[in-house]
Amino acid sequence: MTPHQAQLPSGFTISTAASQLDVKAIHRYLSEDSYWAKGIPYATVERAIANSLNFGLYASDGRLAGFARIITDYATFAWLCDVFVLPEFREQGLSKWLMEVVWAHPELQGLRRRILATLDAHGLYTQFGFAPLAAPDRFLEIRQHNPYGVETAN
Repeated sequence: MTPHQAQLPSGFTISTAASQLDVKAIHRYLSEDSYWAKGIPYATVERAIANSLNFGLYASDGRLAGFARIITDYATFAWLCDVFVLPEFREQGLSKWLMEVVWAHPELQGLRRRILATLDAHGLYTQFGFAPLAAPDRFLEIRQHNPYGVETAN
């Protein structure tokens, strides 16, 4: 797949190019600051990234400013996960722009279902058509409690 890229006038860019990803910074945020992946091992983040469609958000100087990951079959289904904008880059509309770029990606068009899980960003995601599950009784899960050995809020 050819990397996809978008740019804001302020100099921020979003790219799906794997070569640009700062996996150490992504791991640092997920393992230390996120509520959903505290303690996640570096190797697990590497494997997740290798098997997903990733969107790196970069400041004009090339530093990682945010990230989003899509798990998809590119035909019927996409799960949005591991979305974040680093604290120093927040309050600039970047999370909304990141979602606009993610969902405009040519490989994510015509999907039957898009899902995500969030504790506190409902306001962002409802702007993109997300709503509570229409039939939650149809969804089941196997949940591994505390898989990384650290208590989380998810």
